[in-house]
Amino acid sequence: MAKLKAIALNCTLKANAAEKSSTDAMIAVLEQAFAEHDVELCETIRVAACQVKPGVTSNEGPGDDWPLIREKILAHDILIFGGPIWMGQIGSIAKRVLERMDAFISETDDQGRMPSYGKVAVAAIVGNEDGAHFSSAQLFQSLNDTGWTIPAVAACYWVGEAMGSVDFQDLPETPEKVTKTAKMVASNAAHLAGLLKDSTYPG
Repeated sequence: MAKLKAIALNCTLKANAAEKSSTDAMIAVLEQAFAEHDVELCETIRVAACQVKPGVTSNEGPGDDWPLIREKILAHDILIFGGPIWMGQIGSIAKRVLERMDAFISETDDQGRMPSYGKVAVAAIVGNEDGAHFSSAQLFQSLNDTGWTIPAVAACYWVGEAMGSVDFQDLPETPEKVTKTAKMVASNAAHLAGLLKDSTYPG
């Protein structure tokens, strides 16, 4: 079986790629867990640092960076979709990405399969307020609608104390429960991606 490849989308609101984000820290936890299953995280894209125009097509014209991002994510077997919780729900950058993936619905092959068919998506969510379950529900519903396959235990998340000031990236060490969950996410996703790579959906 060919080696599996993963790509991550960091949907932090921080546009400066040099500025650390807790989403990057959570993606790093999953990267380590995936490495134990010989899955390479090839690239992490900081979406806010790109020009992803509003719209629901795969190309919104000159200056739109989405066509290249789209090409990259579809060249991989596993998508790590990372983002922060804001106001109890997934942030606006993540929603912009989901809106652009809506184009997949009309981009089917002759078997009715969307470009993302046979590819697996998992979530990396961080925040200092309630909303991890709601955010993953938003992500997984949209990703499933646009052809991605969601494995069992597909979200790795951390939320801090309500109205607190500690970020995930500032923790002295990764909580044991997060590490354990990341291992399960990686194991299930790698297994499912391998099966689909060997034998994708018939359409």
